[in-house]
Order: sequence, then structure tokens, then C-alpha cells
Amino acid sequence: MNALTATNRNFRYAARILGLDSKLERSLLIPFREIKVECSIPKDDGSLATFVGFRIQHDNARGPMKGGIRYHPEVDPDEVNALAQLMTWKTAVAAIPYGGAKGGIGCNPRELSMSELERLTRVFTQKIHDLIGIHRDVPAPDMGTNSQTMAWILDEYSKFHGHSPAVVTGKPIVSIKRETEKQRNKNDLGGSLGREAATGLGVFFATEALLAEHGKSISNMKFAIQGFGNVGSWAAKFFHEHGGKVVAVSDITGAIKNPNGIDVPALLKYKKSNKSLNDFQGGNAMDLNDLLVHECDVLVPCALGGVLNKENAADVKAKFIIEAANHPTDPEADEILSKKGVVILPDIYANSGGVTVSYFEWVQNIQGFMWEEEKVNHELKRYMMSAFKDIKTMCQTHNCNLRMGAFTLGVNRVAQATLLRGWE
Repeated sequence: MNALTATNRNFRYAARILGLDSKLERSLLIPFREIKVECSIPKDDGSLATFVGFRIQHDNARGPMKGGIRYHPEVDPDEVNALAQLMTWKTAVAAIPYGGAKGGIGCNPRELSMSELERLTRVFTQKIHDLIGIHRDVPAPDMGTNSQTMAWILDEYSKFHGHSPAVVTGKPIVSIKRETEKQRNKNDLGGSLGREAATGLGVFFATEALLAEHGKSISNMKFAIQGFGNVGSWAAKFFHEHGGKVVAVSDITGAIKNPNGIDVPALLKYKKSNKSLNDFQGGNAMDLNDLLVHECDVLVPCALGGVLNKENAADVKAKFIIEAANHPTDPEADEILSKKGVVILPDIYANSGGVTVSYFEWVQNIQGFMWEEEKVNHELKRYMMSAFKDIKTMCQTHNCNLRMGAFTLGVNRVAQATLLRGWE
């Protein structure tokens, strides 16, 4: 089942639980706007390359639309549509004043030089600049993009609309070191301190809240983490620092395991130097596909969607699954895992730390007043804990699991905003 079909299914189930009017249900499901643009750039060798870019703006009932831009070969309208819709419910669950959007370009960023990526980003921005904006649609980094991509978008957009740091979030933070001081971070382009770690830290706070609900703590729990990129590496770092045992880790380069717990700081240092997990001496190599069914207490998928499916769900040994990736669990797997008693913390809550701190960055840019990292992290924890309590309330009200608790919470907030604005 593809991401769009699965997302629509969860939405319709939540709509039935809430008893939404059929016309309102249809209105909430259909995207506000779908954008498809051709992006042609000269390559470094003088040839011309053409790519297709997408931006799906799903809903703006609660505020400006918000969502990442990803560069990946498999970017297509269905995937972008599903992720845009998920962002609508995610921002509502997080109780931040945004709607949902998502964008992307069908390309392989690994096959493009830095100058080619810059040209592609600038052409894409030129094609959509009049449809995004500080109070309209605020992009952010996603798979295959980063803070440098956001800096290019900011610069290109500002050529048309004047200096507009709040038009994107996830902007660069520059580190400087003086002889008489420790390293300090500077946000000259309006990037927020704490943004890089935000999704991983949010995953940590969400996991902490869930385990506490079951009378457990991070300490001494065994974690398996699929995906050791930005989200997975930060989550692993926080789990390790609070006494958790990270017993297995994987990324596209390989997978390693250590039943006594991986030395996460050493692995982070190794990965930074070698760009790979292969040959790390602090664990044994394992098959990539085995990580999802590895012996652990908590499984944290941080990579692509659909990795947990009907073929492998029955073999999952974890007692808890934290969906740090978008849509990692197919509906068929959801049913199998639920029957096994596995507790799943859904993506529209578990990985909302990134968009929450993006909101903080946007607020700082509009006010022209930047926060210290301590304040960013404090506010992130407060938002994550508040959202978890709201989800639990919906679970009790509607006698449903955490996924439907989150979906009913998000859908209900968007539906109420739509009605209050005078939908009829």
C-alpha cells in the first residue's frame, strides 16, 4: 500500500470516529493547491538536464502551510501529496499555527555537484517564489536537502521580495572559535540554535513520555535504530546519554550490532570521518534487513516509509516502535503488530520535533529576536509533553490506539478551524 493510500485510510478512519460531515471530510482531504514545474539547468559539462519539481500545499486553515523539500529519485506526486497531508495533521497535533505542505525534485543529489545543486535550487525557487512566502507557505529541509539548500532558497526568494529570513526554516548556523573563548554558534541568516538536533531530540522526548506511561524509563532499555542520518544519530546520542543501550544501528552503508550496547559517541566520530558504518570496531556487522527484527525493547525506524510491512511485521521483537520516519509502518503491518501487543508511537507525533523548532525559528525571524539554545530545547520539551497528553486524552475519549488518538486530535483541530473560519 503506497503512502497516499495509507494516509487517506488513516484520515478516513479518524473522520468516522469524529463523525465528520461527508462534505467537510472531502474538503479536508483534497489539497489546497498542487504545483508541478519543469526545472532545466546547465550541468558542469555544458549539457542540459531537466528535472520535475513538485509542491503540494494541502491546507491553510490553521496558518501558513509548512513542509520540507526533498531531493530524491523517487519523488512523485503521490508521495508528496501524502507527506503534505501528514504535515497538516502533524502541525495540528503539535499545536503550532501551521497547515501542511511538502515539496521535492525528482533527482539524485549524490550525482549532482554543489554548483549543479545550487542552480537547480535557484531555478525551482524562481518557479514557485510567488506561491510561497512568510505567511503563505514556509519550506524546510528534508531528505537530500540541508541548511545550505535553505540558504539558496532564502537568497533567491529575497531577490524578488526583499530580505525575508522567515520564508524558510532550517537555515545555517555558523560556528566560530575565538582564542579566548569556547566555540560559539552564530545565526547570521536567521537559523535557530537547536534546529539541527530538533527532530532527534523530539524523538527522545516522545519516547521518554511513552515509556513513562508504561512505568519504564530510557535507562537500560535496548534500542535498535534504522537510519543513522540526522534524526537517527541525534536520537541515538540522547538515548545513550540517558542510559539507554543502542544495540543495533543501520544506514545505507551497512549495519552493526552489539548486545552490550554500541559506544555511540565513538560511532558518531567514526561515521563523520569515514562516511560509513562499515568496519566500525565497536560492533559486529549484520544484514541490513535484520535490523527491523533484531532483539530489542524499542525499535526506532528513522529512514524511508513502508519499511515495516506484512512480510516482516510478525518477526518484529520490539515491544515499542517509535516512528521517527514518515509512514514507516504499512496499515497491514500496523494490524499485525497491534495484535502482538506492540505499542506504536505514530509519526505525526513522534517526529514533530523538527517542525516545532522550525516554528520557533519562524517566530524568531519575524520578531527579529533570537533565542538561546537552552530556551529552544525547553520549549520543545514543553510542546512534546503537552501533545502527548492531548493524544492520550483522545485515546481515552474515543477508546482508540495512539495512532488514531493522534489522527483524531489533528483532524479535529483542523476541522474546527475550518468550520470557525466559515467553511459553509
